[in-house]
Amino acid sequence: MATPDFIRSLRASAGHQLLWLPGVTAVVFDDDGRVLLGRRSDTGMWSLIGGIPDPGEQPAACAVREVHEETAVHCVPERVVLVQALKPVTYTNGDTCQYMDITFRCRAVGGEARVNDDESLDVGWFDIDALPQLNEFGQLRIKQALSDQPHGSTPRVSNEVWALTHGGGARTARVEP
Repeated sequence: MATPDFIRSLRASAGHQLLWLPGVTAVVFDDDGRVLLGRRSDTGMWSLIGGIPDPGEQPAACAVREVHEETAVHCVPERVVLVQALKPVTYTNGDTCQYMDITFRCRAVGGEARVNDDESLDVGWFDIDALPQLNEFGQLRIKQALSDQPHGSTPRVSNEVWALTHGGGARTARVEP
């Protein structure tokens, strides 16, 4: 995955310390209900398409841009599927990032799926019941994109959170899964 220039600039002063960054994932379906996947050049694994918004870029626009840049497919976002703070990741060069991922369900509206940049070894459409091996991240997002249920996990809010948000004197907040 190519590192955006603005992150390189941040790294020049921040070094390897943790950067909190936005991330966008697109779960793209075609008219036959197949999902678009790319096989990443950095890991060799199949995954959903995604990336990091440029400064000032809206998340939905980023999803559309990333899908086209990586696969040559044109898509339109239909809805937000999930918003989730991910666990920190440390890359082989020592850089540490934590992403706030916004996942969109998208519909393909044109283009032919093909490798369109150096971030992918292969791209293709897959029937939901014949997906290649995917990590938990991808599996969850596809499941959520196919569901009409509320998106993401809805944590129970403890009394401390309620007190904190409603003028109580709580100094700590706890969210229970």
